[in-house]
Amino acid sequence: MAEIVYPQGCRPITDDLGPDELVRRLKALAHTLQGLGQDEGMYQQYIPLALHLADDFFLTHPSRDVQLLIACCIADVLRVYAPEAPYKDQEQVKTIFLFLINQLQGLRDPKDPAFKRYFYLLENLAYVKSFNMCFELEDCQEIFCALFSLMFKIVNTEHSSKVKSFMLDVLCPLITESDVVSNELMNVILANLVEPNKREHKYAYALAKELIIKTSETLEPYIQAFFNHVLILGKEEKNLLIFSKVYELIYELNQCSPNVLLAVLPQLECKLKSAQFQERLSAVALLARMFSEPGSTLAKQYPALWRAFLGRFNDISVPIRIKCVQYCMHFLVHHPDLRKDITDTLKMRQHDANEQVRYEVVMAIIATAQRDFQAVAESETLLHFVRERTLDKKFKIRKEAMSGLALIYKKFLTEESVPPATEKAVQWIKDKILHGYYMTALEDRLLVERLLNTSLVPYTLPPQIRMKKLYYLMANVDDNATKAFIELQKHQLAVRRTVAEWVELHTKPPTPAVQKDLIAKVLHISSKFLPESVKAQEFLNKFSNHMKKAPELLQGMETILNPNVSCEVCVRTTSNVLKKLGQPVMTNLYYNTVKMLLERVSSVMVDHESLLILVGYVEGAVKGTDPSIAEECGIELNVAVERGLKLLVMLSFVFPSHFIHLDVLERLISLLELDEETVAPHVLAALTFLGKYRPLSEACPTLFPKLITLCKAYAEVGTPKQAKNAVRCLFVNVPDQRAHIFTEILETLKTTLNPNSEHYRTAIVTLGHIAQNLPDNFPVHIKNIVSRKIVKELLVREGGGGPNAPEGEWCEEQELPEETRCKLEGLKCMARWLLGLKKDELSAQKTFRMLNAFIVHKGDLLQQNQLSAAEMAHLRLAAGAAMLKICEQKGVGDQFTAEQFYNLSHLMIDDVPQVREAFAAKLHKGLSKGIPNKCLPLDFMGMYALAGREPVKRIRSVVRHYMLADVVRRREYVRNITVGTKVEKAVSQLPHILPDYMLVFAVPVLAHDPTFTSYDNVAQLKVVKQCLWFILEPLITRNDFYCYGFYKSLVERMKNHKDAINETDDVTNYKLWATCDLAMSIIWSRTTSFEMREFPSDARIPTMYFAPQPDFFVNTRIFLPPELQYQQPKKAPSVEPATRAKKRARPDKDKQQHFTNDVELDVVDRRSIDAKPSEASDTQIILPGIEEPPESELDEPLAKRPLGDPLADPAV
Repeated sequence: MAEIVYPQGCRPITDDLGPDELVRRLKALAHTLQGLGQDEGMYQQYIPLALHLADDFFLTHPSRDVQLLIACCIADVLRVYAPEAPYKDQEQVKTIFLFLINQLQGLRDPKDPAFKRYFYLLENLAYVKSFNMCFELEDCQEIFCALFSLMFKIVNTEHSSKVKSFMLDVLCPLITESDVVSNELMNVILANLVEPNKREHKYAYALAKELIIKTSETLEPYIQAFFNHVLILGKEEKNLLIFSKVYELIYELNQCSPNVLLAVLPQLECKLKSAQFQERLSAVALLARMFSEPGSTLAKQYPALWRAFLGRFNDISVPIRIKCVQYCMHFLVHHPDLRKDITDTLKMRQHDANEQVRYEVVMAIIATAQRDFQAVAESETLLHFVRERTLDKKFKIRKEAMSGLALIYKKFLTEESVPPATEKAVQWIKDKILHGYYMTALEDRLLVERLLNTSLVPYTLPPQIRMKKLYYLMANVDDNATKAFIELQKHQLAVRRTVAEWVELHTKPPTPAVQKDLIAKVLHISSKFLPESVKAQEFLNKFSNHMKKAPELLQGMETILNPNVSCEVCVRTTSNVLKKLGQPVMTNLYYNTVKMLLERVSSVMVDHESLLILVGYVEGAVKGTDPSIAEECGIELNVAVERGLKLLVMLSFVFPSHFIHLDVLERLISLLELDEETVAPHVLAALTFLGKYRPLSEACPTLFPKLITLCKAYAEVGTPKQAKNAVRCLFVNVPDQRAHIFTEILETLKTTLNPNSEHYRTAIVTLGHIAQNLPDNFPVHIKNIVSRKIVKELLVREGGGGPNAPEGEWCEEQELPEETRCKLEGLKCMARWLLGLKKDELSAQKTFRMLNAFIVHKGDLLQQNQLSAAEMAHLRLAAGAAMLKICEQKGVGDQFTAEQFYNLSHLMIDDVPQVREAFAAKLHKGLSKGIPNKCLPLDFMGMYALAGREPVKRIRSVVRHYMLADVVRRREYVRNITVGTKVEKAVSQLPHILPDYMLVFAVPVLAHDPTFTSYDNVAQLKVVKQCLWFILEPLITRNDFYCYGFYKSLVERMKNHKDAINETDDVTNYKLWATCDLAMSIIWSRTTSFEMREFPSDARIPTMYFAPQPDFFVNTRIFLPPELQYQQPKKAPSVEPATRAKKRARPDKDKQQHFTNDVELDVVDRRSIDAKPSEASDTQIILPGIEEPPESELDEPLAKRPLGDPLADPAV
C-alpha cells in the first residue's frame, strides 16, 4: 500500500490511537481539508489518505464524534477530487455513501452541539452533488431510497429554510439527472403525500411537495407510467404503500403539481364506469373533491370527465349517489359556472328512492344557504327542490327542508334587500311552512310551532317589529295556511290548558285521588301532545317529581302558564326552568322532552303590550289615519283592514286575557262606532270570544252601557252580518240582563219583521239567532213568530220572479230580488230555531218535510213557475244547507227519512254546477267539525259517491279533496280514541266514525240515483262503477289498515238485504244488488292482500236504508252483465301490457343498504350501473285539501305492490 501523506500540521490517523487523541487529530485534519480548494491534479499525494479514511475501522468506530469527523473528511475528499473521486471499488463506494447517509441522521436535532458539523456535511454533499457518484452503482436505487427515507424522516419544525434548501439540493439531482426513477423510490417520495404520513409528518409532506414541484418535469413520465400500471392494467405491488392510496395520491399531486397529471386524469373516466363498486366510489370521491375545490378549473379542462362524473349522480349504488350529493354544497358555493349542471342533477336526486340521498340533497342546499346565501337565494329551482321535500315521507328530511326554508324567510325579514328569486320564494315559503301543520305526525306540528316562533314571527324581535311581522305574515298567507295558523293556535291553547291543570295538581295535597289525576294527566299529555309517548311519560313523571322537590321549578311553570304573562317574562322563565334540567345536549332526553313541552305551552308571540300595538296598527288602517301597515305588507288598504280584523278575532279566541284591559277594549269599541259595514262583524266576533272567557259586564262595567247600545242598534237596524254577531255578543256578555235586553229587541222585531220594512232581512236573521241562543226564554213566543211570520208570510207565500229577476241558471246572492234573499234567510232561521230546540221531534219532522219539498220541487215550493232559474237554484241549495245544518244536532237532526236523505243527496248531481259545488262545501263543513257528536252522521259520507260522475273536472277535484280530508280526519280521530284506557267504549263508536262504513251508505245512494234506471244497462253501470271507485280508492289504496275480509263481509251482508223504502220493488232491489256486485268486483280487482285478518269493528248494516230478508236467505245471483263481471286473471307468465312501465326487481336488502359487493353485470355498460329514476309520488306525502293526489283510473292495470314501497319504482 502506498505511503500515507498527511497535510502539513496534521498528525497520522491510526487505529491504535485512543478515542480522545483520535478525535483531536481528526479535527485538525478536517479543518485542513476544509481549506483545500478544488484544484485538479494538485492533491494526488493525498489519495492514499482518502482511501485510509474510508477504512472499516473508522466507519464502524464506536465513537459518534469519530464517525462524524470521518464523514466530514470524506465529504471534503469528495469535494476536492470531484468529479473523479479516489474511491473506485463499487462495494466501497456503496459502504461510504450508506455511512454518510447514516451520519446525516445527526441533522435531526439542531440543538445538538455537533449540529454545525452535521450541517457542514450536508452542505458539502449538496455543493458538489456527491451522491451523483452512485449512478454508476448497480444498487444506486437502494442508496437513494435510504437517503430519501432519511431526509423525510429527520426533517422537522426546528430546521431552518437553509437546512431544507440543502436537503433539496442533495435530493433533486438524484431525480433530475437519473436515467430511471424506480417504483420503490417513488413510493418513498409519494408516501409522504398521503395518510397517515401526511398527518403525522407535516414537514416531510411539505418537503415532498417542494421536491415534486422542483422535479415535476422528470417525474411526469414515471408518474404517468405508475398510474397507467394501476388504473388501466389494474396491477399493483402490495409491499408499496402508494399502490393502495392511488386516488388520494392523485388529489395531492393535483394540489402541488397538476402538470404531472395531464395524461392521468382522463383515465379516471373508465374508473367512473367500472363494474366494481369500490372503484367507482373511490373515483367519485376523488373527482368530487378535485372538481369542487375553490379555484379549480378541472371541469373546463376535462369536459368529458366532468360529464362522466355527473353521470354518477345516477349511480345504482346508494353510497356513490350520497357521495356525489354531499359535495354539491362546495360546487354551488365555489363554482357559479357549474351551478346549472349541479342543479340539473339534484333535480333527479331529490326524488331518489333512498331516503339518505334525499336527505343529503336538502342538507346540501341548506348548507349552501348558510355558507353563501346568494347562491341559493338567486336560484328558484334549488328553492323548489327544498319546497318539494317538505312533503317527504321521512320526517328527518321534512324537518331539514322546513328549517331551511324558515332560515331563508328569517333572512328576508332581517335584510333590507334580497334577490328577486328570494322575494318570489318568500311568497310561498310562509305558506309551505304553515301547511306542515296539516301533517298527521306530531313531530311535524311541533316543528311548525317552533318555526313560527323562531323564524316566521321571531320572538326575539321587539314588540313593535314583531307585530308588524305577524301582520305581514297573516296578510300574505293563503287560506289553507290561515286555517293552519288558527289550528296551531287552538292546539297550543289546548296544550296550555291541559298542562296548567296538571301543574295545578302539584299544589294540592297528595291524596290518592290527586295521585290518580296526576297519572291520568301525564298519560293524556304524553299520548296526545308529545311524540314517543312511552319515553315522554317516563320523563314527565320525572319532571313531576322534580317540581314537587323544587318549589322554584313549580313556581316557574305557574308563571309560564299564567294567561297574563308577558312574552319577555315567559322567555326568561322558560330559560330558567330549562337550566335546572341539566345540560342542553341531544343525549339529555329528559331536558329535550320538557323543552318540547315548554315550546308548546310558552306564549312568546302575543302579550298585552304587543296586542295594544297590533290593535293600534289595525285601527290606523281601519280609520285611514296610518295606512303605512298596508304598504309594508305590500297589499291594498281594504285587504289589510280585513286581514287585520280577522287576526284580532283569532287572537281574541286564543289570548282573551290580553284583551281584557281598558285600553284595548276602548279601542275595539271605538271601532264599532265607525260607519263601516265590514268592521263591526269582526269586532263583535272578537268581543263574543272575550265574553266567553269572561263577560264584559264584569270585566269592564264602565264601557258596557255603550256596548249594549251599539249591539242593540246593530241587532235591530244593522246589516244581517252585524245583527248576527251583535246577538251573539250580547248573549255571552250580559248573562244577567239577557231576558230584559232580548225582550226589548223582540218588541222591535214586531215592527221590522214585515215585508215592507227596510230592515226585514236583518229582523229575520236576528230572530233566528235569538231563537238559537235563547230557546228556553221565549219558547212559545218565538214558535208563534216562526210559524206565522217566517213560514206562512214568507216561505209559503207567493212571490219572486218579476222584472228584477236575474237571467240565467245562476247568479250571485246579492243579485237576487230582495224577497228571495229574505226567503233564503227564512230557511236559515228555521234551521237555527230547530237547533235551539234540540229535541222537538215533531217540529223537526214538519220542517224536514217542508225543506224536502223545496228540494223535490227544484226550489219552487208552490210550483207556480214564477221564479227564475237562478232563484230556484239558490232556494233549493239553501233548503239543502238548512237540512245539513239541522242534521248536525242530535235529536232534531235524526228525524229525516231515508227518502228525504236520498232527495237531499241529489243536490250533489244538481243541474247547476254552482249548486253542486256549494252543497259539497256545506257537506264537507258539516262532516269535518266536532267529530263524533257535533258533526253530520257518517251516513252523509255516502253522498260523496255521487261526485264520481261529476262532469266538471275542477269541481270533482275539489270534492275529492273534501272527501280525502274527511277520511283522514276520521282515521286520525279513531287512532286517538283507541289509544288509552277506554278502548272498549271506543270500539263501540267505530261504526259511527270509521270512514270504511261510508260504502254502506254510498251503495243505497247510488241505487236511488234518478239517472240509474236499469240494473242491466251497461253504460249506466259503468257510471255507477266509476262512482264506487271514487270513494273506494282512498279506502283501499290509501289505507294502512285495509282489510279485505271486512269489505267482503260488508258487501255480502248488504246484498242479503233489500231496499228499506221499496221492499217489494224488484227494479229498486236489483239496482241495489247490482251496485253491491260492482263494489265487490272493484274490491277483488284492487285488493293486493286477501288476508282475512281481524278488523276493529263488525260489518253492520243500517236498517234505515236496508230491510232484512227472511232468515237463511242467501243472495248468490250475479246481477251484472257478463262484460262487467270480474274475471279472475289467469296464472300465466306475468307480461305487463306494452303501455305500462316495467317494474324494477327488488334488490337484495343488504345490497340496497350497503352495496359492498360488486354489482352483478352481464354487460358492463353505462346503463347497467345507473339507478332507475323514481317518481315524485314515491317519496312524497299528499296533504288532503292542499296537495292534489293523483287520481287513478279504474280501467288502469292494477299495481300489485304495497303502498309506499320505494323499491318498486316504475321506470320512465
